[in-house]
Amino acid sequence: MAGVAAMCVVMLVIFTESTASMLAVAEMTDRPLTSGDLARGLAADGLSGVLAGGMNSFPDTLFAENLGLVEMSRVRSRWITAAAGAVLVVLGCLPRLGAVVAALPDPVVGAAALVMFAMVAAVGLRILQRVDFRDGPDLLIVAVSLAAGMVPVTAPHIYDGLPAGVRIVFGSAITCTALTAFVLNLLFHHVSPAARRAPSSESGPAPQR
Repeated sequence: MAGVAAMCVVMLVIFTESTASMLAVAEMTDRPLTSGDLARGLAADGLSGVLAGGMNSFPDTLFAENLGLVEMSRVRSRWITAAAGAVLVVLGCLPRLGAVVAALPDPVVGAAALVMFAMVAAVGLRILQRVDFRDGPDLLIVAVSLAAGMVPVTAPHIYDGLPAGVRIVFGSAITCTALTAFVLNLLFHHVSPAARRAPSSESGPAPQR
């Protein structure tokens, strides 16, 4: 039962990462992301997870380094992306290609990965610029989520005394950060009394004291 609950949390984190990736792609391509687009993207992600489970594999998600590649190459066409994916599938059937990739020097691979992941972080910061951190709990949500995600990195053995299911969830920095942000956003923006009063307060100006 603990494994099932842990996998449900993992899928929640995957959906969170996929949502962020789709928002980043919409930001880079200057295309508004509608709720229908987001729903279809998450449905495809869920279907991919079901197929992966049926084939004895792990659930997959949208890789963040691809966002950095899109930003660096300036290629915005989905057809080019699909064609590149088909080429990679064909090349993956060639055993000699794996030897060529393995022969690449580690500094070359590391430099490419450094630039792509740094580009992903820069796109994320650009998206966060839309949030007004001067008012509301958004700054607190970001700060606490980042702090929670750093706990398993700086103290990897802190959860050793907890059950296995809890260690699976909170032992990953990404999972811990996403789960903390999800819970805090739900608490402050949807559950708290201030959030429930927010629609009525927008109907007119606040009274002067």
